[in-house]
Amino acid sequence: MNTTLNRGFLHSVQAFRDRPALEVAGEALSYDALFQRSASLAGTLARYEISGSPLLTAVFAYRSVSAFAGILGALLRGHGYVPLNRALPPERTKIMLQRSGCRAMIVDADSVKQLEQVLTGFEEELLVILPEADSVETLAKYFPKHRFIGKTGLLPHEDWKPVEISDDALAYVLFTSGSTGVPKGVMVAQRSVLRYVDFVCERFGVNQTDRFSQTFDMTFDVSVSDMFVAWERGACLCCPSEKALLNPARFISDSGITFWFSVPSLAIFMKRLGSLKPGSYPKLRVSLFAGEALPMDLTKAWAAAAPNSIVENFYGPTELTVSCTYYRWDAARSSEESEQGVVPIGQPFPGMVALVADESLREVAPGADGELLMTGPQLALGYLDDPVKTAAAFVKPPEREEIYYRTGDRVRRPLDGRPLTYLGRIDNQVKILGRRVELGEIEAVVREESGVGGVVALGWPKTTTGVRGVEVFLETEGSGHPELKARVERRLPAYMAPRNYRFLPSFPLNANGKYDRPALLKILELNK
Repeated sequence: MNTTLNRGFLHSVQAFRDRPALEVAGEALSYDALFQRSASLAGTLARYEISGSPLLTAVFAYRSVSAFAGILGALLRGHGYVPLNRALPPERTKIMLQRSGCRAMIVDADSVKQLEQVLTGFEEELLVILPEADSVETLAKYFPKHRFIGKTGLLPHEDWKPVEISDDALAYVLFTSGSTGVPKGVMVAQRSVLRYVDFVCERFGVNQTDRFSQTFDMTFDVSVSDMFVAWERGACLCCPSEKALLNPARFISDSGITFWFSVPSLAIFMKRLGSLKPGSYPKLRVSLFAGEALPMDLTKAWAAAAPNSIVENFYGPTELTVSCTYYRWDAARSSEESEQGVVPIGQPFPGMVALVADESLREVAPGADGELLMTGPQLALGYLDDPVKTAAAFVKPPEREEIYYRTGDRVRRPLDGRPLTYLGRIDNQVKILGRRVELGEIEAVVREESGVGGVVALGWPKTTTGVRGVEVFLETEGSGHPELKARVERRLPAYMAPRNYRFLPSFPLNANGKYDRPALLKILELNK
């Protein structure tokens, strides 16, 4: 029996062959059509695969048919996938490609423009598949070390042959922000994703008439939910363009969305546009939010705008496979259960175990707060080729036999049957537009580019879902770094790039002799 991530998709190809599987970039594909494209890529990967390549394929694509077919093609080949995004700086993309060890890459038409920057100086031989390219001669001449396959070189889908793969094999590797300035790759097993998919399908009774939103970039792990929950049950995945996301209300209406999933920030944007009027979305039957704290007032407005929808708050870092706790909004009790104006994160998924611990990793008393640690079948395999970071984050607490992941989130241990409530971060990590950002990574890049040792990055100003951006202080005389901003922006995604740089001859220190971050925050507040 197939117990890997392509299981549901292959079943839906047989059961719902002519039903819509994907709508993206103005194109609609049936399950059969999407299978043919995916199987063609899988067969091509098998035919031209470079010797010694690991079981991972990079997918350098964004909101296109090739992006989704590329992911399915990698899985049908028996590989895990590594999503890359052309919205990120090419240098960062190259680092992720190098660290992943991928020897094959599927590239869509709009991402080809960055290939020269990504491949220049790339030492390992790569198989590069460009399913939309009529010719690859120029690239082949410019990069003779690599093998390029264009549209005419793809094998027919009939040449694809199923492969056996363990449910312990990698489903994907996603790179998250790393405190050393280098992204870290989270390894997630097939079985962990299937556990998540099965629970969500059963909980919400997903079926072939559902139409799913796809608001997340593929480098954001919640995209996994949109794709594989939909395809598990023969539903249609509707992926809006960036332009369409500027008017989410119209996208919901025009696409007939029944199953919505987004970060709260997008819903806040809709509220500011006046798009959450009561009764606006009667066809929505499920509304999920994840990625950042969910404001209570926003949830009330969404529930009124989608009166026939279940509204749930999902919580979970990448290391615990998409989401691992859930909380259903209830108008009668949820306001009283919320803390600090934020909706609770609820209770663990089946099989998942939560531990609210103190600094010694021992469980705190009921009603007390501490760091959330979790374990269970959705636990990731660790960080790719990084045993030191893996050992620091995946730990065995005192008197416990299981390995737990340290989330770095501060929560309240439930008392008298109440839900888990989220209280904030305990470390130097912030959320910007739903994305987890290590301020230490930004500091590391600024230090390298400026040559200044004293660098402090702060998330500011605060919002109900995280912070709006990042401000950086440098401990140096004057402001003689005219090209610093441009150099840093070449290395960091736009959402991580500092908004402003401030120069101080010396930083304030706390009683322990450490940089006094609260004092620096006061400087920002006084100068706002």
